[in-house]
Amino acid sequence: YDGTSFAGWASQRDQRTVEDVLRGAILALDPKGVGPRGTSRTDAGVHAESQMAAFDAEVPMPPRGWVLALNRHLPEDVAVREARSVPVGFAPRFASKKKRYRYDLLLDKVRDPLLCNRTWRIGYDMDMERMAREARSIVGTHDFAAFRSAGDERAVTVRTIHSVEITQSTMDARVWSVAVEGSAFLYNMMRILVGTLSDVARGHLPEGTIAKALEAKDRTLAGATAPAQGLTLVRIDLDLPPETGAPWPP
Repeated sequence: YDGTSFAGWASQRDQRTVEDVLRGAILALDPKGVGPRGTSRTDAGVHAESQMAAFDAEVPMPPRGWVLALNRHLPEDVAVREARSVPVGFAPRFASKKKRYRYDLLLDKVRDPLLCNRTWRIGYDMDMERMAREARSIVGTHDFAAFRSAGDERAVTVRTIHSVEITQSTMDARVWSVAVEGSAFLYNMMRILVGTLSDVARGHLPEGTIAKALEAKDRTLAGATAPAQGLTLVRIDLDLPPETGAPWPP
């Protein structure tokens, strides 16, 4: 889904959300359907290439039928790309093994209307090698208490990050991507990490800022929170039950 016109994944009163739109499509086909149960609660404006969700159906239909029928009831900014059968009650959120997010930066002095909803435009001069050096501190198992918003009240803030990749687009040299893969993420963790990396790359914060903030567990030592529109949920790896069926499309 393109998150531009959504208030995020999770259902909210008087707001347009991906969960509610998908639920509406499910109920249009199966009035007794239960769900969907999502895996990752993306924020308003955040996009997804591979959100995962499950629902319980009363209407018997093969995966191909669900994909095609659901998409007939969904708006243009969200689509079901694949379906498979899983046991009743399966909750993908608790089966998640690893997630990959990508944040796209547009390094340009002038705004680009074609990229404004999918990138964060930065008009400052950026040292991307400096950013890459700073990013090394993210990899590993750390307490990321300094890299969560005030709305995250979880008691456990230790997370494992497997990799951080900073790459320049081969199609558009202005676009750089920060891809982070980890076991799980805190609320706004990815956006605060990218904001901090960007502050270091433009010289607003010194190198070593991330390591210092991780050690101190102090949000005030980290950088700004990057805006939502540059963030995309790329992939979720699930520990699927053995009874899981084959996907369609294959």
